[in-house]
Amino acid sequence: MHGYLSEQEFLREIGRFLGWYYLSVAALNGVVAFALVRRRRTETDVARGTGVVSLLCFLSAVIFAGLAACVFSGHAGALSLPQTVRDAVNRHTSPLAVGVGSFAVMALLFRWRRFFVRPAVAWSLLNLALLLVGLSLTDANFAKIVSRPDNVAIVAMMFLLAFFTWLGTAKAVENDERLARDEPPLEKLDHDKVLVWPDLVYIELICMVVLTAVLIFWAIGITAPLEEPASSVRTPNPSKAPWYFVGLQEMLYYYDPWMAGVVLPGLIIVGLMAIPYLDRNPRGNGYYTIRERKFAYLTFQFGFLLLWILLILIGTFLRGPNWNFFGVYEPWDIHKVTAQNNVSFSQFFWIDLLGRGLPQPGAGAGASGRLGAILLRELPGLLLLAAYFLLLPWGVTRRVRFFAGLRQQMGRARYAAMMAMLLVMLLLPIKMLARWTGDLQYFVAIPEYFLNF
Repeated sequence: MHGYLSEQEFLREIGRFLGWYYLSVAALNGVVAFALVRRRRTETDVARGTGVVSLLCFLSAVIFAGLAACVFSGHAGALSLPQTVRDAVNRHTSPLAVGVGSFAVMALLFRWRRFFVRPAVAWSLLNLALLLVGLSLTDANFAKIVSRPDNVAIVAMMFLLAFFTWLGTAKAVENDERLARDEPPLEKLDHDKVLVWPDLVYIELICMVVLTAVLIFWAIGITAPLEEPASSVRTPNPSKAPWYFVGLQEMLYYYDPWMAGVVLPGLIIVGLMAIPYLDRNPRGNGYYTIRERKFAYLTFQFGFLLLWILLILIGTFLRGPNWNFFGVYEPWDIHKVTAQNNVSFSQFFWIDLLGRGLPQPGAGAGASGRLGAILLRELPGLLLLAAYFLLLPWGVTRRVRFFAGLRQQMGRARYAAMMAMLLVMLLLPIKMLARWTGDLQYFVAIPEYFLNF
């Protein structure tokens, strides 16, 4: 239950919010439909598909208005996902399913991006997402997680991120089609100069005033997520970092602190600083495009959406007590026990594969003998990492025409720096997959010297 409320009390409480929620979505669709119809009547040059979008908006407004009327009449419990659906979602929600599923969705959206950037398709997906959120809010466990004061903003930012990703992709698709017809991109058609003063300063001033007003009303309407004073004898479970560090906290599940908290964030900063010096391709400067910068586009979207945003969402909504993995409709049971038989690569090689014990130093061995036994024990992992960082880029450069051309274009030094950072970035999803599928904790584990990788 939601706190100490019974199911009926919870539905009455959430029903008040859901009624206004559905009514707000209906009003949004109605305003957009009215604006599109008015635009079609007053303007001759209107984008294709505007009539379809206006019809979809009108139908969505009617549907959400009907849902609001149903909720206000006291039938909020009837507007919920079936329990069998929620149980199936909880049963099949796992780190592997979420990670691989997110990658598949990203690949699908990229492959058929010309279809998904259509306004009618994008608006339909938005309404379906809003409907799914509304139907899910009648579940007490889901509502308890997403309605936490520090999680409300993250839910809103998910929709904002989706909107701006769609907007940039739509502009890039349109420019790619224009470039294929030997036409200049849309940004080249506008030659008017915009002055910093007064144009830009006025826009920034208006945005500052609007955002200040939004923050004031936000602070009035939503209680600050303040907890009890910190105590060394009672720590929260789960104890989570602020949302912008939850991704790093999720990385700690796969790496040691020195790697997840120092090396990887440092490489992110260094990589962002090095982009202007590594990437000297003049194409795509000043206009949106995907076709001319496909490798750069995919690398950024993969790193930003899947290796950063996804980790934040997992750590915020799917990690519960004891950092266990929970479904979105599953209660956060502090007594949930999950079996984790974490092994290192050396254990997998010597014990599971060869059927023998780990190499140990002899009796009375000195420092050099102990170090030699450690290196022998971790030799398979060291060779695996050497092959990954040295042989793999050499083979890819020789066998893949794209990377061969990229090396010739960038030069040896810039190409080596780019490939090193790319391999480090790709090592994170590889490590995550190895942890999810084979319980592999470390490729190289040297706890004697606090060095685990």
